[in-house]
Amino acid sequence: MVNSNSDALGIIFPNSYDALVPELVSERLMASIPFASRYRLVDFVLSSMVNCGIDNISLIVRKNYHSLMDHLGSGREWDLVRKNGGLNIVPPFANRHVKVYNGRVEALASILHFMRAQKQKYVIMSDANIAMNFDFGALIKAHMKSEADVTLVYREEETPASLVANRESTESMYYTFDIDESGRVTKIKTNSADAGVQNQYMSIAIIEREKLIDMITDGHIQGLIYLERDILANRLEDIRVSAYKYEGYAARITDVQSYFRENMKMLDEENLDALFSGPIYTKIRDDNPTRYIAGAKVSNTMAADGCVIEGEVENSVLFRGVKIAKGAKVKNCVLMQDTVVGEGANLEYMITDKNVTITANKELRGSDSFPVYVMKKQTV
Repeated sequence: MVNSNSDALGIIFPNSYDALVPELVSERLMASIPFASRYRLVDFVLSSMVNCGIDNISLIVRKNYHSLMDHLGSGREWDLVRKNGGLNIVPPFANRHVKVYNGRVEALASILHFMRAQKQKYVIMSDANIAMNFDFGALIKAHMKSEADVTLVYREEETPASLVANRESTESMYYTFDIDESGRVTKIKTNSADAGVQNQYMSIAIIEREKLIDMITDGHIQGLIYLERDILANRLEDIRVSAYKYEGYAARITDVQSYFRENMKMLDEENLDALFSGPIYTKIRDDNPTRYIAGAKVSNTMAADGCVIEGEVENSVLFRGVKIAKGAKVKNCVLMQDTVVGEGANLEYMITDKNVTITANKELRGSDSFPVYVMKKQTV
C-alpha cells in the first residue's frame, strides 16, 4: 500500500444513483452494494485513492448509511487510521451545518468549514457506482499539466438505456460532453438522449481546493444545487474545464440488470485481471477457505471464503458464507453473503441478497435479461 501523501483531498458521494437500484438499496446505499464475490462498490474508488497516496478522504452520506459505516469501520483495512486526515464519514445532521443534500453544491456547502481547515491543494470528487481501478495520480498530473480550473473524467461509451429511461428524474442525473481538439470541454449536456457513443462523464472531478470553496460559496448563496449542471455548464467560457479520458475497465451499475451483468463479467478472467490490475482492499472477515464436499460439481464460478458447496454450481458468483446443499443446482446466479440453498433446490438467473434462505426442492428461474431478485433475510 502506498503511504506517501498526495496533495489532494478525496470526497466521495456514496448515495448517488440510489434511485436506479431501489431493490438493492432498501437497507443500504449504492456504495455498500456487494460486488465481485467479496467486495463493496466503495472499495474500488477508496482503494484507488489510497493506492495513489490520498490519505484524507471524506464520505458525505445522505441516508441508509449504517451498512457503510459497519463495512468501513475506522478505515484500518485501507490504512486510513490517522491522527490527521484518514477516513471521515459525514452523516446528515452531524452538526448544524450538515443537512440532507440533493446535489454536490448542497453537499459541499455543508462541509465548507471542514474544507477551509484542510491543507491539500486539490480536491478530488467521485461517486461510488462504478467499479474500476483508477489511477488518481495520473489524473492529478494531467490536471496540473493542462493548467485547467477543473478536470472532468469521461469514458467513450453509449449511454446506458436505464439512464435514458430515467432521464426525467433529478435523482439519476448523468452528463455527456462536447470536447474540442485541445481537450477543453465546450458543452456539458444534462440527461441527453443522443444515440451512439458519447463522452460519458464518470462523476470524477478534480479542482483546486480554494477555487472549489469559492465556487460552492457563491453557488450556495444563489440557491444552486448541482455542480455540473448549475455551475460548470453555465461558465464554460470563463472557467477552463478540461476532459480526461479513462480507457481502463469499468463496471457501471445503473440498474439491477447491469448489476447482474457486471458481476457475471467477473467470470471472464480477462475482465477480472483488468479490474484487479492494482490492489483492492476490503473489510476482512475471518473465515475458512471455501469447502468443496465430496460429490460437489463446480465450474466457472467465483466463490469467496466461507462457502460450503455440496451440490452443483455453474457460471455463478458466490459471496462469503454461501452454502449450497447436496442435490441443489445453481446456474447463472449471484448469491450474496450467507445465502443458504436447500437440498434439491434449482436456481437459475437469480440474485439473492444477504442471509436469504431457499428451502429444499424449490425451483426459481429468471432470465438473462430479467434476473429474479430476492430481498435480504427472506425465506423462499
